[in-house]
Amino acid sequence: MKILNQINQMLVEQLGEMGPLIAVGGLGAVLVVVAIPAFLRPNNDPLSRLKESTKAHRDAAPAPGKADQKALRSKRNPNSEKLDRFSGFLEPQNAEEYSANRLKLLQAGYSSRSAVQTYHFMQFALGIGFLILGVLYAIITGDMTTKKMVLSVLVPGGAGYMLPRYWVNSRRKKRQEEIVSGFPDALDLMLVCVEAGQSLDQAIIRVAKEIRAGFPALADELEIVSYEVKAGKDKVSVLKDMGERCGVADVSSFVTVLIQSAAFGTSIAEALRVYAEEMRDKRVMRAEEKANVLPTKLTLGTMMFTVPPLMIILIGPSIYEIVQTLGGGVGK
Repeated sequence: MKILNQINQMLVEQLGEMGPLIAVGGLGAVLVVVAIPAFLRPNNDPLSRLKESTKAHRDAAPAPGKADQKALRSKRNPNSEKLDRFSGFLEPQNAEEYSANRLKLLQAGYSSRSAVQTYHFMQFALGIGFLILGVLYAIITGDMTTKKMVLSVLVPGGAGYMLPRYWVNSRRKKRQEEIVSGFPDALDLMLVCVEAGQSLDQAIIRVAKEIRAGFPALADELEIVSYEVKAGKDKVSVLKDMGERCGVADVSSFVTVLIQSAAFGTSIAEALRVYAEEMRDKRVMRAEEKANVLPTKLTLGTMMFTVPPLMIILIGPSIYEIVQTLGGGVGK
């Protein structure tokens, strides 16, 4: 502790009152400059070795003509190499972490290819931006202790770094609640379409169009399923991907029911009828659960806003009389 006080006093004597903040900022800048080359340096992973071997085989092949070379250069994106240079900095290098972030963003509704890069870039940019705002606030405020100065710089930086994660989690939760709310109605419509003679693929397309006004997230998922089936992808894998993208237990159970119905050759209409009835019962149970929790929530509010005034009315006069009596006795 004495050493820290001596260092702090030396910085104040050399650089003024803002000496500790300037030293911390300079140290942070040095660390960033030192760390950037390590982040930008490509890792020697198996995928890179595979690319290098592919490139070697391509170089060993006969060179194309001048016309073909011009065509290749014209089609090549000049910004792709720059993005690849920063991909190691903006993407997790661990495959499991990358898959987890990708799935979380898909469940939040962000399905673009650069969603993971954008997510980590926003964390980095907001963290640095709020850190700079904290430094400016500390400089403008002026007379601050070292502890308050450090907190005013680090707390906004941490808040800016965590803000994208909070936003994605909030969007994910809201989207899952929307899917849960609209799923029973979608099953009823799908059952009507199947019983009317349409195939399951046609029923999915029709239901996606009908429920878009009320539940756009569920409509998007159903449209993705229809597009992937039209593209020739295996229906089982398409349905499993839908269950993972939604992240809802009801949808995963529905996917399992459809897969089992297709595997054992049972009627899809009968499976939809049974599962739609179950989903309606679960929706009623969720409504009853919220209704049963409501009195408990109201009890706290009732105690907070009713008991204190009641206690004041009942005990207040007695306390006043006691105070007056004791005060009169002391005065005498």
